[in-house]
Amino acid sequence: MSYVDGFVAAVPEKNKHLYIEHTQKVAKIFREYGAREYVECWGDDIPDGTQTSMKMAVKLEEGEVVVFSWIVWPSKSMRDLNVPRVMQDPRIIEEKSKMPFDASRIIVGGFETIVDER
Repeated sequence: MSYVDGFVAAVPEKNKHLYIEHTQKVAKIFREYGAREYVECWGDDIPDGTQTSMKMAVKLEEGEVVVFSWIVWPSKSMRDLNVPRVMQDPRIIEEKSKMPFDASRIIVGGFETIVDER
């Protein structure tokens, strides 16, 4: 069964174009290392919460948008093998130095796929 890395981040609205350019480059690199899918979604209907919410989780600031992303790998072993390689790729190192958002507020997690009804 596949394995998914999920991400939630806050990105300045004014940086949408830069974020798209950045993630298109990053997506290509992850795909070269075996990722099946790389998906980025720009939030446009993110409800406020009272106890918790995506906005609260990323400490959303004025002028920012919640972004929800995921990378699908064929397996956890494939992901575990290749993510360190991706992180050492010079192209990723270069992109990490100019990220168009505050990466300190990104939420990251790895998930075992338990249902996939496409």
